[in-house]
Amino acid sequence: MKDHANIGKFQDPYVTAKGEDRAHVALENPQTLWFNTGTLCNIECENCYILSSPTNDALVYLTADEVSDYLDQLDSRKWGVKEIAFTGGEPFMNPEMIEMAKRSLERGYEVLILTNAMLPMQRKRVKEGLLALKSYGDKLTFRISVDHWSEDLHDKERGKGSFAKTVQGMQWLRDNGFQMAVAGRTVWGETDTDSRKGYAELFLKYDFNIDAYNPGTTVLFPEMDEKVEVPEITTACWGILDKSPTQVMCSNSRMVVKHKGADTPSVIACTLLPYEPEFDMGPTLEDAERPVQLNHPHCAKFCVLGGASCSA
Repeated sequence: MKDHANIGKFQDPYVTAKGEDRAHVALENPQTLWFNTGTLCNIECENCYILSSPTNDALVYLTADEVSDYLDQLDSRKWGVKEIAFTGGEPFMNPEMIEMAKRSLERGYEVLILTNAMLPMQRKRVKEGLLALKSYGDKLTFRISVDHWSEDLHDKERGKGSFAKTVQGMQWLRDNGFQMAVAGRTVWGETDTDSRKGYAELFLKYDFNIDAYNPGTTVLFPEMDEKVEVPEITTACWGILDKSPTQVMCSNSRMVVKHKGADTPSVIACTLLPYEPEFDMGPTLEDAERPVQLNHPHCAKFCVLGGASCSA
């Protein structure tokens, strides 16, 4: 999906609009395999990059058996992945979320679950399932979506009452000894220092054991506005920016999704581009070992220039 702001750009996967060689990123050191559990969500945020909502099933629910198949592939391909991460949609909408996490933990992986900690996670059956995973201790982390440290701005993005329900879920996780992190947004124009100070005060208020000043535990994501013009990344940019391709997310991660109507899941080059056909690398991890051409505005704005990563 190419926006008019970047017309003429991001067309050829190998050559930029100016005729220069487009940068690419090899899979050098895979550390995280993401699973998108499905795009259905209990809420609809104002600026959801994946358009999750109570009605969007463009990405359908993955099953635990499908996750196990990719865990087997990790063994056979010897990727060396340390972390299995689950995102959505809201992962706890998926009825097999607990089983998917359990199978990943049983294999010895660290597990990260991105959640809004609202009512889907707070159902009795889900809580019972999570309590059964407590024995894995800090191998299991919940990254909670708290878009802003203030209730008003969080609710502006996620709907009135969302903040209170999320805090309620976080209090349950706290009281039961689960490890938490937080994902926020930088859309409100605060400095990083001011934003982290606000989160620190929030965590202190509710006695949440989360470090607001650690970018790995309080992750602040820039907004991905495709209406903004961004430069294309050429092979020369690495030297100009004094940056290595190994610092870009697609050098160390892939994401498994299942498109509605598809017979099998497929592996996507980037967690941010689940709907872009050219970033769908095929059904197997072997297919996904080829380099990724940085042929999308997100590659430039979010990853290369912004330096963001979905992993801790």
